[in-house]
Amino acid sequence: MIVREARAEEALDVRRILDAAMLETGDVEGRIAAGDVLVAVADGDDRLLGTLVLEPREHGAYVSAIAVRRRRRDRGVGTALVDRALEREGRLTARFDEGVRPFYESLDFSLEAIDGRRYQGYKSAPPASRGTD
Repeated sequence: MIVREARAEEALDVRRILDAAMLETGDVEGRIAAGDVLVAVADGDDRLLGTLVLEPREHGAYVSAIAVRRRRRDRGVGTALVDRALEREGRLTARFDEGVRPFYESLDFSLEAIDGRRYQGYKSAPPASRGTD
């Protein structure tokens, strides 16, 4: 599996994955053009397995949507997307429903309850290790 920025011609597939997860998609084409949509693709065939949509912030980015094809869930696709986004952005924040809280917990996000059904979380990338010569 490879995680990379989405391409303009993949907008429909990105939208389909987000729609299947019942997530609002907003301006997918604009987010792709800005380089704010990551996709996980199958090795060797560019078939989209999942997607993550970011909204840049002053310090890092907000995860506005993350979705994985149903048949590919629980295989590390979502984790790979978040890991790549964190590597790229340095800090991620997210708001999510109770149902996906275990996913964010498994990724060691710091969580805080907003109300009885919603949470917010954040995670920062570890400081870069400095090698010695």
